[in-house]
Amino acid sequence: MTEERGALVAAVRDFAKTALAPYANEWDAEKHFPVDTLRLAGEMGLGGVYVREDVGGSGLSRSDAVAIFEELARGDTAIAAYVSIHNMVAWMIDRFGDEEQRHRWVPRLVTMEDLASYCLTEPGAGSDAAALTTSARRDGDHYVINGTKQFISGAGASAVYLIMARTGGPGPSGISAIVVPAGTAGLSFGPNERKMGWNAQPTRQVIFDDVRVPVTHRLGDEGDGFKMAMKGLNGGRVNVAAASLGGAQWAFEKAARYVQEREAFGAPLSANQSIVFGLADMDTELQAARLLLQRAAQKMDDAAPDEAVACATAKRFVTDVAFQVANTALQMHGGYGYLHEYGIERVVRDLRVHQILEGTNEIMRVIIGREVLRNAKGRQ
Repeated sequence: MTEERGALVAAVRDFAKTALAPYANEWDAEKHFPVDTLRLAGEMGLGGVYVREDVGGSGLSRSDAVAIFEELARGDTAIAAYVSIHNMVAWMIDRFGDEEQRHRWVPRLVTMEDLASYCLTEPGAGSDAAALTTSARRDGDHYVINGTKQFISGAGASAVYLIMARTGGPGPSGISAIVVPAGTAGLSFGPNERKMGWNAQPTRQVIFDDVRVPVTHRLGDEGDGFKMAMKGLNGGRVNVAAASLGGAQWAFEKAARYVQEREAFGAPLSANQSIVFGLADMDTELQAARLLLQRAAQKMDDAAPDEAVACATAKRFVTDVAFQVANTALQMHGGYGYLHEYGIERVVRDLRVHQILEGTNEIMRVIIGREVLRNAKGRQ
């Protein structure tokens, strides 16, 4: 770690300890979305971590970003995950938008004065994203959008909705990326979903009923949206893996302290060899997960040809390991781990969805397995 990155990570760690961690249980219990705290994060440049500097971004690398999101997640996993999604949208507009679009939307996203939502998933199109049916029909110099997006983080609180809609025929080549501002006529939201975790951020349907937006709100050319969405998801997978790692690391360290303080049968729990072995396995797996994550982030920074499979590999491994580590940390706490005040059960609940979103881990296995077969065939 360079001196500069070390200072940055230390600043984010301090923010997570003071502005997130003391309130994480309360936000979870009350289902409170801390918009004011997010704006404080924006003041630190955390709303545009890898956005270009000419529109106010921090201009950092993906390797820097995973270190940042890990630290944020040690304070509050659900909020760190939302910040990562917000960053994905800000980056997509910065990367694929023209100069007018970049300067119109990105500066306020960077400061988190405006929040963003990524709208790809639909009630009938989750893992099979290319089958989405939300339509954007051309009407002069406007699109008329109809359809419903499902499981959208930040919905109802965001100012910017980056949606994938069908402007052409079936399949991925008929999909375009369009920015829809909050307050546009015909845009509405379903009720806040009652979820197992991620209670500190709202998750709602986003409903489009003859929503009219100018054609100038489209990023790139018609039919480019699916490729943009997949590029965005590469980063999203790395980001959510980093958030998983941070939550799991926090739970692991809490368990390592607890087993030295808690006594049973006349001795600390840490005197039990099975506990020591468990901690050793947890630490080893977290270190392996972090290395795999850093590898994927470096592939993104290098624009490596195997970037997508590296991101899928990291997402699959890190989110599975993180959930298991947090669950084991809960077990080491015994009945206390099941109590809300200890925070462990909240992290377990929050981390569970990371194995599903940004492409389920089963889909990650499909991506990895296809690459394995392709490489094996190429070596014949």
